[in-house]
Formats: sequence, structure tokens, C-alpha cells
Amino acid sequence: MIKKVGLLLGPLFFIIFYNLPFVLLNPQADKIIAVALWMVIWWITETVSISVTALIPLTIFPLLDIMDMKAVAASYGSPIVFLFFGGFIMALALEKVNLHKRIALNIIKLTGTTPDKVILGFMLATALLSMWISNTATTVVMLPIALSVISLLIHDEDGFTSKDKNFALALMLGIAYSANVGGISTIIGTPPNTVLVGFLEQEYQMDISFLKWMLVGVPFSALLLAIIYFVLVKLVYPNGLGAMSGADKIIKTKLTELGPMQATEKRVLAIFLVTMLLWITRSFINDWLPFIKLSDAGISMLAAFALFALPFNFGKHIFILDWKDTTRIPWGILILFGGGLALASGLSQAGVIDFIGNSVAENKTLTAGVVGALLIVIMLFMTELMSNVALVAIFAPVIAGIAIGLNMEMMTLLIPIAMASSCAFMLPMATPPNAIVFASGHIKVHEMAKAGFVLNVISVLIIILFMNFVIPIIF
Repeated sequence: MIKKVGLLLGPLFFIIFYNLPFVLLNPQADKIIAVALWMVIWWITETVSISVTALIPLTIFPLLDIMDMKAVAASYGSPIVFLFFGGFIMALALEKVNLHKRIALNIIKLTGTTPDKVILGFMLATALLSMWISNTATTVVMLPIALSVISLLIHDEDGFTSKDKNFALALMLGIAYSANVGGISTIIGTPPNTVLVGFLEQEYQMDISFLKWMLVGVPFSALLLAIIYFVLVKLVYPNGLGAMSGADKIIKTKLTELGPMQATEKRVLAIFLVTMLLWITRSFINDWLPFIKLSDAGISMLAAFALFALPFNFGKHIFILDWKDTTRIPWGILILFGGGLALASGLSQAGVIDFIGNSVAENKTLTAGVVGALLIVIMLFMTELMSNVALVAIFAPVIAGIAIGLNMEMMTLLIPIAMASSCAFMLPMATPPNAIVFASGHIKVHEMAKAGFVLNVISVLIIILFMNFVIPIIF
């Protein structure tokens, strides 16, 4: 019903606001606001795919003479879109050669097989993979391995006790939450990060390098991951189980099934490591070799090109990736980036962002700290109910205007908002990882909400601390 209502309300609000008998800001800005309302309603209700909604600027802006087709289409071909595309290609290669499974299993093997260490191993492996491949794919990889471990407890001598149930709950939730948090570490780890970086680059020519983002993202993710582990295994769902017999056997069996490391895996791992090294050292290389101009998007595309173009077996004309493999890429996410950037560009050019900034500046009762904290709380709890990437696409231009009005460094306010959008721990529908582990049958909604609410509150506090003390130092 919500989707049906949303399908009608979106264009209805657009028509009403487009035909208002008075001017709100200026004729051009009023057109943009009308289109933005349509997009926001469809993004919130998800009446059609959020990627389809992202096509509205490409179709409506030229029609209403808001922006010409060339200007709008430029947003869909932004460098940030190609940065994420390259990330998708690398993730595809990791999955195709099963390198992601090998990495995950070896991390779990290293941490040990006592119950709490098993949970820790799964969480570390999930978070590490989620830095580079989608949180959905990461969760799908980890879930069957985790279910195999849980089955040991279901079929042991004492059956599935309350202690066993707590272990299963902590393991399932640990995987979902780690997949969400791990992505915060890097620009390509989760779409909201990429949307924000693209917005700042396109509208304000602010370049956030891969390394700079990691200087904030990695410590934040590591701290939050440690807190999630503590909350799950010590406070909310402690298990009190002794050593688990058979868990190490399952891990060894899974590794044996993979066999020895193949040449294709080594090739993909080499390209992956070189790409990471280039991302981290890009600014130093550009200073050292001024005739080379590396960018994060350019490095990403070099990696993608290498995976397609470097022959794995020259004689048989075999490559690591073929173009047909790209059918598994979530192309809609790339369109979503473009739509968000196009909307932000329209709002900026029409003076809407300046209007928001001036309005905030005139209100002398607001302080930057209070506004920042309120926005973090709003973003974090709203992301429980709607797509986090759509939220960032909607709010980034608005929050930029607020930062201008408060005379506040833009990144100090926008980066915490992007982080908050990935901290959805309460509801199954909040993120794909939450939904996937919920579907395992080992978690009820109230059980996820119980742990999730505590972690949401803690996340708000940590993000506020980073906003005030960490981000200003780095940026």
C-alpha cells in the first residue's frame, strides 16, 4: 500500500509544486524543488527501484529547461562513478576465483575455535572483506560457513540450549553488523561514502583521497567493531560455552575444498594489492613523479582494465575476467550515484543550497555541535527505514548548506553523516546484511532490535566524538 501511495504522491507533489501560484525562492529553484520532492517520495517509499528514480533528472531536467542533457549526463559519467565501477570489477574477480572465501577462512582459522573467538574470527573476516566487496556479497559468503558451525551445536548431545542460542544470535548479528561497519573504512566500501565523495568533488572541488578517508574510516570501523563484539558476546547475548569440538574441522574442510592457491588467485591478489598500494600512496607518487597524474578513479579503472586485458593464459587466450562476467555487477547503483549527483548539481546551481546556508546563518540560536549531533541522530535512525545511499543523496546538498550557514568546515559535518548512514543495526529491512542473517531463522526482530538499539546509541556517541576531535585534525 505504501508503494502504491508513493507511486501516485511523487508525481502529484511535483505537479502541485511546479504549478504554485507564487514563487518560493526563484522560478528555477522552484522547478528543482518540485523534481526533488518527486524523487524523495519515490526514494523513501521505494515504489520503484531507487535506481529508476535516479533517472528522473536525466529525463525531466532537460525537458523543463533546468539543465541541458549534456550537463545532466555529465553527472552520470562522473569520475566517482568509475571509481566505484572499478571497485565492482575487483570484487567480481575476488569472487570469481574464490579468493574472498580463502581470505575469510584463513582469518577464522587464525583466531581460534572457542565460541567467542569463533565469533571474533567471523566478524574480522567479514569486516575485512566488506572494505573491498559489497556487504551483501560478504554476508552471503560468510552465512553458510557460520550455519555449518551452528549446526554442530544443534546436533550435539545436549541439543540446542539457551547458551547455544545466544552463540548463534551473536554470530549471526556479528556477521551482519561487521558487514555494515567494514564498508565505512574505504571510499568504495559502501555506496554512501562514494556518493558523498562525488558530491564534494563535483560541487565544491574538494578531493578526498583514498588514504585520507581510510585515516578516519579504519580507526572508526575498528573501534566500533570492537564495541559490537563486546556488546554482543559480553552484554546482550553471552553464551558461556566451553570449547567447541568440530569447529576447527569445519574450517579445515572448507579450506581443503578450495584446494591449494591457484595461479588465477595469485594474479588477482597481486592486482588487488598493487591497487591498494597505489590508492594509499597516490599523493606521494604524484609529488615524486610530476609527469604522472594518478587519481583514485584512474587507479580503479587501471585495475579493472588489467583484470580484463592481461591474459592469464596467452596460448589459450584466457583472461581472468570476461565481459559476460559483468552481468553480476549492480549497474543500478552506478546510475543511483549519477542521479544523486545530478540532483545535487541542480540544487546548487539554482541557489537552493545558498538559501539553506543563509537561513541557518541568520538563526543565531543554533550551535554547530548541537546541529551536528541532531543531524547524526536523524540520519542514523532514518537509515533503519530507507536506503542509506538514497538518504545521503538527498541530504548531502542540504547539510552542505547548513555547514555553510554555520560557518563550519563542510567535511566535518558531511563525513559523520555518511558514517551514520551505514550504522543501521536495529531492523532486518535496514540493510541487506541484516535481512540476510534474519532470513537464517536464528534471529527474531525483537532480538535484533535489542542489540541494535544499544549499538545505535553508542554509534551516535562515537560519531559525535569523531566529528569534534578526529575529522578536524585529518581534514
